[in-house]
Amino acid sequence: MAMVVYWYDFICFGIVAAAFCGSLWVIWNKEGSGKYEDRTMYESLLVARPDCEGYVGTTRLGHVSSSQLWSSCWRGVHPVWLLLLRVVSFFVMAGFLAWDVLKWDATIFVYYTEWTFSLVIVYFALGSCMSAYGCWVYSMKPPSENGVTEDLEESRSSTAVIFRAKEIRGTIKLQSHYDQEAIQRRAGLLGYLMQIAYQTCAGAVILTDIVFWCVIVPFLSNAHLGLNMLMGCMHTMNAFFLLLDTSLNSLPFPWFRLSYFVLWSCIYVIFQWVIHACGFSWWPYPFLELSTQWAPLWYFCLAVLHIPCYGLFALIMKAKISIFSRFFPHEFIRVH
Repeated sequence: MAMVVYWYDFICFGIVAAAFCGSLWVIWNKEGSGKYEDRTMYESLLVARPDCEGYVGTTRLGHVSSSQLWSSCWRGVHPVWLLLLRVVSFFVMAGFLAWDVLKWDATIFVYYTEWTFSLVIVYFALGSCMSAYGCWVYSMKPPSENGVTEDLEESRSSTAVIFRAKEIRGTIKLQSHYDQEAIQRRAGLLGYLMQIAYQTCAGAVILTDIVFWCVIVPFLSNAHLGLNMLMGCMHTMNAFFLLLDTSLNSLPFPWFRLSYFVLWSCIYVIFQWVIHACGFSWWPYPFLELSTQWAPLWYFCLAVLHIPCYGLFALIMKAKISIFSRFFPHEFIRVH
């Protein structure tokens, strides 16, 4: 049976369309096309640009250097520890997702929980790749350059800091100039995707767990959404591993990337509309159902809920910087 559309459903369509288009507008204005003032196009937003005076400037606010993708916010912590955490997180979460699929089959992916859980796994997969790359970079660094590297780590939170090219020229020694350029391009692309995945799943995990523990478990529990060992673990370890990674990584958390989180949810809602238009008969979440007159209110509340969910994780990031820098001023490296 095809989905029946009522007049109030167009309000829901408008809410999602406004959120979708607004997010694209913010992304276009903040991320742009990778152009800088000199109108030079760079393949990656994460690679610093050289200027004509022999200096290298850091990227704009919200963009990270390649070292921030694999280095820790704790001074002296080897990148291999972050690699180990990400690899373990990836395999543990992938195992639980496989258990979920074996128990309910592939139709379980109609739920937002599985979408978000899979996105966290993708983040840890990308993070593992970047951490492995970082360990290789770290192993190529001569011991005599540790002082220069520490200075770079201390100043990486600034968006306008300028480094002399000769101080960083010897950081990574590769076999050829072309090999170095190829690796930087790959690291930049993966790093950009990793940063997007990190900030998207940060908000999505908070939203998923709040809705599950505060709405579904007490009021909307059923055979698929009921509280059991598998669901309890999935709605706990997603936040646990992500927060554990946050306590060690040095990634920034700019507010404008809330737009990716909103886009992620909009794509999921559109996916639900499409499969119901094709004959899917039931809604995985009752508050997404379009056949009730309360649907516009539900959709509006869910849209607004994205802001405090993302904001809660942003507060966690601020608390991390504030608390750790106060109690561990010499060991913790501030990240903005």
